[in-house]
Amino acid sequence: MVLADLGKRINSALGDLAKSNTVDEDTLDAVLKQICTALLESDVNVRLVGNLRKSIKAKVNLKDQPAGVNKKRLIQKTVFDELCALVDAESEPFKPKKGKSNVIMFVGLQGAGKTTSCTKLAVYYQRRGFKVGLVCADTFRAGAFDQLKQNATKAKIPFYGSYVEPDPVKVAKEGVDKFKKERFDIIIVDTSGRHQQEEELFAEMVQIGEAVKPNQTIMVLDASIGQAAEAQSKAFKESANFGSIILTKMDGHAKGGGAISAVAATNTPIVFIGTGEHIHDIETFSPKSFISKLLGIGDIQGLMEHVSTLKLDQKDTMKHIQQGIFTLRDLRDQMSNIMKMGPLGKVASMIPGMGQLADQLGEEDTSKKLKSMIYIMDSMTEKELDSDGSPFSENPTRIVRVAKGSGTSVREVEEVLYQQKMMANMAKKMGGKGGMMNRMQQAQASRNPQMAAAQRRMQQMMGGAGGAGGGMPDMSSLAGMLGGAGGGAGGMPDMNEMMKMMGNNPAMKNMMKQFGMG
Repeated sequence: MVLADLGKRINSALGDLAKSNTVDEDTLDAVLKQICTALLESDVNVRLVGNLRKSIKAKVNLKDQPAGVNKKRLIQKTVFDELCALVDAESEPFKPKKGKSNVIMFVGLQGAGKTTSCTKLAVYYQRRGFKVGLVCADTFRAGAFDQLKQNATKAKIPFYGSYVEPDPVKVAKEGVDKFKKERFDIIIVDTSGRHQQEEELFAEMVQIGEAVKPNQTIMVLDASIGQAAEAQSKAFKESANFGSIILTKMDGHAKGGGAISAVAATNTPIVFIGTGEHIHDIETFSPKSFISKLLGIGDIQGLMEHVSTLKLDQKDTMKHIQQGIFTLRDLRDQMSNIMKMGPLGKVASMIPGMGQLADQLGEEDTSKKLKSMIYIMDSMTEKELDSDGSPFSENPTRIVRVAKGSGTSVREVEEVLYQQKMMANMAKKMGGKGGMMNRMQQAQASRNPQMAAAQRRMQQMMGGAGGAGGGMPDMSSLAGMLGGAGGGAGGMPDMNEMMKMMGNNPAMKNMMKQFGMG
C-alpha cells in the first residue's frame, strides 16, 4: 500500500518512545524528528509538517502535565490525533439521496484513473441499491468511450456516449437528460483529462458543469503525484470547484504524501480511495480508519462495512455452532466466504495486528492455500461434507480418493480434516447443552444482569435476535465492543483494556477460566 513505509517509520519512532525509560523534552524532540523526517521524505508539504510538529509540542507540553499522567500514552494519542487532523478536511462530503437524480462529475489529469474510478463508484452505489448510469463526456482521448463501455458492460451498469459527436458538452447534456428522464438515482459523468493543466481543459470543465449542473464534483488524484499534487489541486479547485477527492493507486509503493498535502491545500475531504485494479477495489475514506491502517492498528470499522456489502450465507453454520456442531461443509462455506472478501492482504490490513503477519506470509501463497482447501472439500461426497470427519477416520482410503480427485496430497487432505476437527472442538465449547451460549441463556433466565448482557451480545454477534439479515453477525455491535469505552487513542481498540474489563467482571472471569481463557 502507498505510505506503508511511512507507517513503519512512524511506528518505529513510537516504538522507541515505548522502550524509553524516561520521557522528557529531549525524548519528545527525538520522536518528532523521526516522524517529521518520515513525512517529508514521503512528499508531505514542508509547511504542513512544521505545523504538525508545533501542534504536537503545544498539546503535549510535558512541563505542565500533572503527576501521574502517562506521558508516553499522551504523546502516542496526540500523534495519532494530529495525523488524523492532517487528512481531515472537517467538512461533510455530499451524500446522494434515492428517489431524485444526483449528478456527479469527475475531473482530473489524464492517467490518474478517472474512468476506472467512475466505474468503481458506480458499482459501489449500485451495490447499495441505487440506480446508476455512466456518461462518457471524454471525447478527447482515443478509446475513452470504449474503456468506459467495457467497464460498464462488465459491471452491468447502463452507459451513454458517442463515437461521432465531438462536443463533450453536448454528449454530457444528452446523457444526463436521458438518465434523468429514466429516473436514475445517480448519474456519473466522466470528463476529459490532459497530461498537464491547460486553459482549454479548464474551460471545457466549466462548460460541462454549467450544462449538467452537478450535485457533486470529484477530483481524481493519483496518490503517486508527489509535490505537484498541491499546485494541481489548487488549479482544479479554482476552475471546477470540486467538492471532494478520490485518491487512486493506493495499492502501489509510491510515497503518496503529496496527495495528503492536496487535502490541506484545498480544504476538501477525501471521500474514497482506490486500492486496486478491480471494480470492487474502492473504500470509503475515514481519517481515523486511514491512520489506523497506516500505523498497523487495523480498521475494524472498514472491515465491518466491507463485510456488510457481501452476500455471505452463514445461516446453517451459525445454527450448527449454536448446536455445538461444525461440519466439513461449514468449513468449506467459511473458506469460500473469506475468498469472497477480496485480496487477503487488504482484509488482513483491517484487522489489528494482522497486516504485518499477512505481509510475511505472502498474498499469493495464502490465497493458493485457501483455494487448495476448497478444492479438497469440493472433491468430497455430500455425506462426507455433512459429517464431522468420522467417515475418513473409519475408512482412510477415502483420504486417498479425495487427494487424487482434488489434485492434492494425502497430507494436505489430512490438514483440512485437522482444521475441521479444531473448529468442531471450538463449536462444542460454544454451543450444545453444556456450551458457553447455553450457560448464558440460563444466566439470563435466572436474571443475572451481567451474564444476561453478555448473552445478548453473543446472540447479536452470532446472528440471532438483533443480528443483521441472513444470519450475518451484527457488525455494529462487534465494532462497538472493539472501539467503545476504554478504547485507546482516537477510538482505537485497546485490547489490554478490554481484557482487563473482562477480567474484572466476575461472571466473565469465571467463564473465561472454564474455557481455558483466564
